[in-house]
Amino acid sequence: MKLCALLMALSIPAAFGADKHEQGVEAGKHTQRLEDATAVLDEVMRTPDRAIPQNLLDRAHCIVIIPSLVKGAFVLGAQYGKGYLSCRNTTKEGWSAPATVRIEGGSFGFQAGGMATDVIMLVMNTRGVDGLMASKFTLGGAAEAAAGPVGRATTAQTDALMRAQILSWSRSRGVFAGVSLKGATLRQDIDSNQRLYGKRLTTRQIVRDPNLQPTPGGAQLIALLSRLSPKEIRQGAPVGE
Repeated sequence: MKLCALLMALSIPAAFGADKHEQGVEAGKHTQRLEDATAVLDEVMRTPDRAIPQNLLDRAHCIVIIPSLVKGAFVLGAQYGKGYLSCRNTTKEGWSAPATVRIEGGSFGFQAGGMATDVIMLVMNTRGVDGLMASKFTLGGAAEAAAGPVGRATTAQTDALMRAQILSWSRSRGVFAGVSLKGATLRQDIDSNQRLYGKRLTTRQIVRDPNLQPTPGGAQLIALLSRLSPKEIRQGAPVGE
């Protein structure tokens, strides 16, 4: 009995140390992923002629950034990635703290082998926002999605594309272009949100709380979004209603 008690006493600090180490590793992953998401958006928008059109960014209700979406394909495609969602604040200018999202399944092109691709999505209307607030929804199913235009799109092109709920782009090997993500599913990631904010929060709870403080990495992303599109020019219902 004494031996068992001694072994238990020795195992408790070891388990506690392992748990703290795992939490530190996960926190480091989120910090790096948030930095990557910020870098992706910054790099894309630095060249106006090959970037997301400014008028679309200004009219967007929300943005989703998935750095390094991993694709593997041999005849049929598969994809998986994790990134962040931010929406316009409803009570003040600027953007919400980022919520973690996962994208899974689907295919956007046949390609042998695998590669990593950066993906950006703009949510253009309240119906698209309603989809984001769900725990899971399918692009091209519950939410109509379309490949977004690049550069200074004409007004006619923009007006036609504004009928889509979600516009999406990808960047691979330095090439940035509109891409269809039809068939992929987007899910909220409550476990990752808990690691970010210390409590289990849904996407809706995060984006509707203007007082929620982002992590340092999240604050950098929000600062960039606020600089790129400080004021919304659209008219619409509050996000998440």
